[in-house]
Amino acid sequence: MVKKRLSKLKYYQAVGRRKEAVAIVRLHILGRKKVSLVNGKKAKKGEILINGKSIEEVYSSKDDQFKYQQPLQLTDNKERFVVTIKVKGGGKQGQLGAIKQALARAIEKVDKKEYRPILKKEGLLTRDARVRERRKVGMGGKARRKRQSPKR
Repeated sequence: MVKKRLSKLKYYQAVGRRKEAVAIVRLHILGRKKVSLVNGKKAKKGEILINGKSIEEVYSSKDDQFKYQQPLQLTDNKERFVVTIKVKGGGKQGQLGAIKQALARAIEKVDKKEYRPILKKEGLLTRDARVRERRKVGMGGKARRKRQSPKR
């Protein structure tokens, strides 16, 4: 009698960063059953939860929805996983950028040979290194503002 070895992997996890925001994304693998228990709550395939809420509650505009769904649509994985996201720090748009990068990195882990070229071509695996410039001393509370010199 030959026993099949089942994969003990329950999810793929990746981290994304943008400005001060950090996002941890988990792509939960669902077997034959279409519903899974994620953090004690029932979740269906294709569902995305961010900090315990539905992502449509947090990012309701069409532009924001396009941004976070881009890695899933490019790789045709929109209805394949239950996605849970923990995000902290930064503002709403910084968090959205972190989510987008983390999703792309997690999808890359699923099948590196197939998905990496697609995601890399779109620039979704690259960290956006632009951050807020620090405030300098003697600049009147701003990063680049100089004091006005006297005319006479």
